[in-house]
Amino acid sequence: MATIYEVSEAAGVSLATVSRVMNGNAKVSERTRKKVEDAMAKLGYQPNAIAQSLASNRTNSVGLLVSELHGSYFGDLMSTVEQVLKKNGKHVVITAGHVDETREKEAIEFLKSRRCDALILHAEAVSDDYLKSLVDGKVPVVLINRKIDDIDDNCFFVDNETGGYIATKAVIEQGHKHIGYVSGPLFKKDASDRLKGHKRALEEAGITFSEGALFEGDYHESSGQEGMQCISEQFPQMTALVCANDEMASGAMTAAREAGKAIPSQLSIVGFDNVLFSRYLYPKLTTVDNPIQAMGEMAAHWVLEHVYDIKSQTPIKHLFVPQIVKRDTLAAV
Repeated sequence: MATIYEVSEAAGVSLATVSRVMNGNAKVSERTRKKVEDAMAKLGYQPNAIAQSLASNRTNSVGLLVSELHGSYFGDLMSTVEQVLKKNGKHVVITAGHVDETREKEAIEFLKSRRCDALILHAEAVSDDYLKSLVDGKVPVVLINRKIDDIDDNCFFVDNETGGYIATKAVIEQGHKHIGYVSGPLFKKDASDRLKGHKRALEEAGITFSEGALFEGDYHESSGQEGMQCISEQFPQMTALVCANDEMASGAMTAAREAGKAIPSQLSIVGFDNVLFSRYLYPKLTTVDNPIQAMGEMAAHWVLEHVYDIKSQTPIKHLFVPQIVKRDTLAAV
């Protein structure tokens, strides 16, 4: 088996330069990097990951906490973070917290035990104070889809209240006045902010908010189906339904069809997230774009810049403003 000394000799560079290339150090020129990589390939050299970790005090791995491992939303987040980091020679360790405080803390401790160089967290159940204490610790931490005032520079988030507002405003602009709403779990900040935006749009238009027109879902398709059925019974005059994510909107569309309601001529439906499947539903779903991929990309670039000194080609952006994506499930009343 070839050694690092043989790689150094074959490439005509120092041992330190070979080490910098293996550790993904951005200060090595592309020409030198290629010489070292070509020598490694020619000699069949395989770096010892454990030795590298001990020598550099880095594992070249980043921990990623998500709420769930299924669904388009988290799939988009995981794949984007992995692609950005892998392109720069880093690996991702993924675990899920399942929106439970104890399980989120256990998952975070697991990532720390794996000696991850940094943590990217989509944490929903743990407190702000707990997350602040993490940010103050030794391992660099960034948060996705969560804003905490004292640690703004470590947060990447969308303006959820504006998202809820523009979803309902788009419906109102089509002449709808009898509007139902299926929220996410209201203990979650993103869900409560979206509902707040919905209420603001109603108030601005002079439409009275009715508790009978609200159903608290859980972001899963089945609760969209249940919410559609429940609101229809209590609020039969409903002509439009706004859902706090696309999964619930797709469930609501199924329930509407089963009830014999044509979409959008008898019932308009609007979602939130703009996940991949939303453009393949029939009719195609009008929704609010929630740029989770862009947030994941920015979080990964923050880690590369602050932890590995690998500068991003684009400025790091923390706040993302949602946009309405008009398709076929929204029509004039």
